[in-house]
Amino acid sequence: MEFHQLRYFLAVARYRSFTRAAEHEHVAQPSLSQQIRKLEDEFGARLFDRLGRKIALTPLGASFLKRARRALEEVEGARQEATEMLGLRRGSVALGAIPTVAPYLLPRFLPAFRRSHPQIAVTVREDLTSALLAQLADGELDLALLSLPVRGNEFEATPLYTEAMVLAVPNSHPLGTRARRRVGLSDVAREPFLLLKDGHCFRDDVLEICRQSHLSPPVAFEGGQFDTLVAMVAAGAGITLLPEMACAHFRRRGVKLVELRPPRPTRTIGFVRAREKYLTPAARALIQILKETCAV
Repeated sequence: MEFHQLRYFLAVARYRSFTRAAEHEHVAQPSLSQQIRKLEDEFGARLFDRLGRKIALTPLGASFLKRARRALEEVEGARQEATEMLGLRRGSVALGAIPTVAPYLLPRFLPAFRRSHPQIAVTVREDLTSALLAQLADGELDLALLSLPVRGNEFEATPLYTEAMVLAVPNSHPLGTRARRRVGLSDVAREPFLLLKDGHCFRDDVLEICRQSHLSPPVAFEGGQFDTLVAMVAAGAGITLLPEMACAHFRRRGVKLVELRPPRPTRTIGFVRAREKYLTPAARALIQILKETCAV
């Protein structure tokens, strides 16, 4: 059994296609198919069922999948350890972040990290929680910045900070002109509510907060980003909740940001990694800068 065979096996398992797996591995499809057959010959059984154009893992293939992934991660970990022991300060980090965190947190710490570690390449992917967790599980990402908690025993999550949520209302809204400017969610129970669309964890956070407050506000609009929600609020279409980290970005956008009275709704942001993936020196260096940034 050779390591390139494991890579090919994982690629076919991921894409469920020999053609796409070959493209990903930059190898001719007949060569990849031949290596998979050799691997199956070594096992004495099929790893994939070929059902016309459909490819599916056999029970043996599904069982072997985790071991193959772990084996390649161990080899990569050994390579990274050797690099560290030799004193080489090169490396790379693949970082994921959800859209309700990326625009506000990444600019705060990535420039500092690049100044202190110019030899480490950082690639960033912005996506929804479900997609980022899948990429962590597949080994495509080293870390992801997410709203906690996350589901799955295969992941390890470390909280970074907890932030309050703030109510955004139009400038002309009576709540925005109150002297105390502190309200409760019950004060807006019948207001048209603007939410992020399904798939955003911040939407789930807001709906859970409303549920705990025994509220079921009418949803007037669902959008893909905070900028759209705030623009709709400014136009008088309704109200919404924003995380505290985003407030500076949206001040003077035709909305009033109103602090909610205690107990204020919050969310916790942290970084998540796959438990079995080796944490490289480059990733550990990025985590350190991230913690220092969030502690300020």
